[in-house]
Amino acid sequence: MGMSVTISAATGADAEQIFRLQYLCFQSEAALYANYRIDPLVQTLDSVREEVAADCVFVARLGDEVVGSVRGRVTEDGAASIGKLCVHPRLQGHGIGARLLRAAESSLGEERGAKRFRLHTGHRSESNLRLYRRVGYERVGTAEGADGVLMIVLEKAAGTYATTA
Repeated sequence: MGMSVTISAATGADAEQIFRLQYLCFQSEAALYANYRIDPLVQTLDSVREEVAADCVFVARLGDEVVGSVRGRVTEDGAASIGKLCVHPRLQGHGIGARLLRAAESSLGEERGAKRFRLHTGHRSESNLRLYRRVGYERVGTAEGADGVLMIVLEKAAGTYATTA
C-alpha cells in the first residue's frame, strides 16, 4: 500500500528539511537564468528557521519526508506575499504545488485577513507561470529581483483559492 502526500503547517523541526529541499528544487530555476545566486539558493538555514517561526509556512509530507513547501506573510498593504513554492522534482506534476498554494491562501486569507495574494516568478519559468495562471493568478507587472532576474508579478483576490485538480 502506497503512502499519501499530506499538507500541514510547518514546525521548527521542519526547517532543515525545507532548507535542503529548497536548495534542490531551485537548481533548475538557477540553470534557466545561468544565475546560481538567486535568493532561494543563498538563503541561510537560520533565515529559513526565522521564516518558519514567524510566517505562514506549509509543507507537503510523504511519510516523514518533507517533499514540498511554501511560505507566505501578510504585507503592510493587506496583500499576502507568497513565495518559495517548491516540490521535490520526483513528485512534480501531481498537484502538490496547487495543494500547497491552497493551504497557504486559506490560512493567509481566512486566518490572517489578506485581501489579495501576490507572488512572483522568473520571466522564463514557464511551468511556474502555467501553474499560477491555472489557479487564478493574473500578471500585474514586473520587477527586477535583487539577483538581477526579471520577475513576473502575479496577483489574485482573496477568496479565489487554488484548485487541486
